[in-house]
Amino acid sequence: MNISRRHFNAAIAAAGLSTTTTPGFADAPKPAPLRVISYNVLVCRGWPKTRRLAKLAVKKGQMADRLALELALHDPDVVNFSESPSEAITQAVAEKLGMHHVRFPSGGNWPGMLLSRFPIAHSQNAPLGGPRPKDLFTRHWGRAELQTSDGAPLIVHSAHLFPGADPAVRLKEIRTMLASMKSDFDAGRSMLLIGDLNHGPDTDEYKLWIDAGWIDTFAAVGEGEGLTFTADNPRYRIDYVMAAGPIAQRITESRPLLEGAFRVDSQDPESFALSDHIPQLAVFGDKP
Repeated sequence: MNISRRHFNAAIAAAGLSTTTTPGFADAPKPAPLRVISYNVLVCRGWPKTRRLAKLAVKKGQMADRLALELALHDPDVVNFSESPSEAITQAVAEKLGMHHVRFPSGGNWPGMLLSRFPIAHSQNAPLGGPRPKDLFTRHWGRAELQTSDGAPLIVHSAHLFPGADPAVRLKEIRTMLASMKSDFDAGRSMLLIGDLNHGPDTDEYKLWIDAGWIDTFAAVGEGEGLTFTADNPRYRIDYVMAAGPIAQRITESRPLLEGAFRVDSQDPESFALSDHIPQLAVFGDKP
């Protein structure tokens, strides 16, 4: 498996070795940054799906390759998919990226997928402690515990909330999720909330997250409006990477990936993007 220079240097640091010959005691090595991407992939059918080249890419079975190659340019450690395609396609993407993966079945037809460079020690779909209510989590919600290189567990919630202008169902979903997260909050664990939350930052839904202790990475360090939908003319910010616990003190970068195959070229009638959403990147490292 190919390994990036960043991951090689992190492994050297973890082994207590140095890549220099400077005499004396070296400074304690800094951990490699953690790079996280949230992406609603629209079943990997391309967007607009009616474009000739989008249909051709799907017909030729290219979408897993295209998605993996574009993501690899950003060297991710953790990736979340909303509206995942078939398990065969998502598994192919994970293998091409050299990542572990877990699928979160949907209450409808919109499963989620979490990919991680770190081993996935434990995962649970819709961790409610009981049956999933029929009217909640019809998209997806799952919890995973990752074993990071420093030995500390990282709790990741992968989520895709109910769409539409009426916030009633989303508010129920969020309150239910927050109740399930309480023990991790109380224990002071590092947590991430990643996904298409289907609400903007000026809503009651957003306020629930913030009041509970979640930090919106883009609001913390991002620039501009951070719009993630749609890929031809972004007008809404509905895709998030949020953080809580110690990891929230390490946010160094957060931005939508407005580049490459993630965007539609409005001047080119043949152009298509990998999805109708723009991925959201967040980076966690040592602040200067």
